[in-house]
Formats: sequence, C-alpha cells, structure tokens
Amino acid sequence: MSLASLIAPLEFREPWYLLSCLSSLLIVLAAFSPSGRVLFSSLKILPSHAHTFRTRLVWLPTALLALAAILLGIALSGPRLPDRSQRIEREGIAIMMAVDISGSMQALDLSEGDVERTRLDAVKSVFSEFVRGTDTLAGRPDDQIGVISFAGFADTRCPLTLDHDILMQVAEGLEIVTARREDGTAVGDGLGLAVERLRASKAKSRIIILLTDGVNNRGEETPLAAAELAATEGIKVYTIGAGSQGFAPVRVPDPFTGRQTLQQVEVQIDEETLQAIAERTGGRYFRATNAEGLRKVYGEIDSLERTKIGEERFREYTEYYRHVTVLALMLCALAWLLMATVLRRLP
Repeated sequence: MSLASLIAPLEFREPWYLLSCLSSLLIVLAAFSPSGRVLFSSLKILPSHAHTFRTRLVWLPTALLALAAILLGIALSGPRLPDRSQRIEREGIAIMMAVDISGSMQALDLSEGDVERTRLDAVKSVFSEFVRGTDTLAGRPDDQIGVISFAGFADTRCPLTLDHDILMQVAEGLEIVTARREDGTAVGDGLGLAVERLRASKAKSRIIILLTDGVNNRGEETPLAAAELAATEGIKVYTIGAGSQGFAPVRVPDPFTGRQTLQQVEVQIDEETLQAIAERTGGRYFRATNAEGLRKVYGEIDSLERTKIGEERFREYTEYYRHVTVLALMLCALAWLLMATVLRRLP
C-alpha cells in the first residue's frame, strides 16, 4: 500500500487544532534567541578541532522538540481513518401493504386444501411468499416495504424498511380485532395513512396494496378522498377484494357449550369503490376468491418500474491520536536526554 493511498482517506475529528502545530515555530525562535556568550579576543586561540560532531548536531534537540510540537498538534486534532464505507445501492420500489383486520377476516373461504385458514392467515401467507420469494414469485429483496392495518381504526405496524426479517415478524403478528369497539372497516383511514407513510419515500415508483373484504363503515376519511390524495402524490393503489361474495363459512363459538361451530355468515365487498380507487390512482383492482388470486397481484407488481434506493452504512473509525502522542513524547524525551548529556550546552 502506497503512502498516498493511506493518507488520502485520513480525516481529523477537530481540524482546527492543527493550528497548534505553529507552536513549533516558537520553540525554534526560543532556541536561536540570544543567550549568554563567552567572548574571545581571537578565534586563533580556539582549538583546531573545535567543529566536532557535537557542534554539528547542536540543532538536533531543537528540531526534535519542534517535531514533537507538530505531532502533539496533530494528535489534538484527532487523526483517524474510516475502517470501511459501505454503500448499498439497490433497485426497488416502495410498497405499503394496507391490510384489513376486521372481524369478517375470520371467514375460512381462502383456505387451501384440507387446512382451515382464515382470510387473514391466507393474506399473511401469500404476503410472506411475495416478500421472501417462492418458485413462482421472485421475492422483493430490494423493495422498501411497510405494513398498515385497519379495522375500526388505522395503525402503522411497520414503516417502510429494507429489513424484511423485521417486516415479516410484524406482518405475521397481525391479529383480527376482537373488541367490538375496535371492529369495523375504515378503508379510507387505512388508505390515507398509507399515503402519508409513502410521502417521504424518494422511490420513483410508490404503490399501495389495499386488501379488504368489506365495505367502508368506519373512520373519518372517505375512500375516494384518500384515493384523490394518493393520485395527487403520484402513488398507485392496487386494490384487492378478498373472499367470496354473499355467504362465507366462519367458526363461531357456541354460547352454551363454548365449542367452535361452522356457520355461514353473510359478507359483502364494495367492489365498486375498490375499482374507483384503483382507476383514480392508475392502479388495478383484483378479485381474489382464493389464495392464488392474491398471488396474481404480486406477479403484477413484479413488472413495475424499479428505482435505485441507496443506503449508506457508515462509519467506524480507527483513531490514531494515541500513536501520534506516544511518538511525540518519545521525541521530547530523546531531545531532553541529548540536551542533558552529549549535546549539553554551556552556559
């Protein structure tokens, strides 16, 4: 490694302290200022060998002290080298998943095979496949993804992140609301909150996947007003109507025995509003009556425009002030030793 390549990334924590290096000039001026003299009437009376190695090296202690002063000034300024600068540049889009967690998401019509799964369980499973990837889905390792949940109220569960392990822990922890006061379907509030969370993203392509199985019946913001806000911000909204229309099987506890019984419960999806949201924002509406319908949404997302998202992870330093300080003290000790012994000056 060349000296130039080593010095190039060198930084100083407090560069103004480098001005203290000028104290070396005071040391030089003090060393050569007039002092006591011995006068001779003629140089001829001096011995012929007067110019010895001592006279030739009389400047050495002063030079060592001046260099030590410079080194101490450098030490005060905090010289350091960055161990490594990591810059991760990824190509991806910003995605906010807005998921309905109202009581109707307990319906079992999105089950696969012989395994009963609620609508929310199916949504979480396919969302995991979308993020992590499967044989049919490439996965989204380069996307910033976040999660919003809504029932009677909307909540941010996970902000936009590239840390998909944390994202999936949050998503897998979503649960259907059980308290009556928290139940309902605030589609407008969920969509509006997702737009707010995407506003700060610098990704060129920003989308919302809005999944619900019901009709907007709670919240302060209407779905179409939230859609207008998304369109103004240039955010596409892909809407998904999840589950069957009419009646769906739901496990309901028997009030007398407490055992779970399977009943057909009436459900309704406001497809007209979901279609209007998608059209106003340049997105698309999907009807998902099974888990495979959900996978089609993510296949569409895979074809969207990608943009570069940079993450700079910086910075751990190796500090060198200790090394420089020790070297300066060694030079001072050497200078004082020389002045006290072989290069001692009289008077």
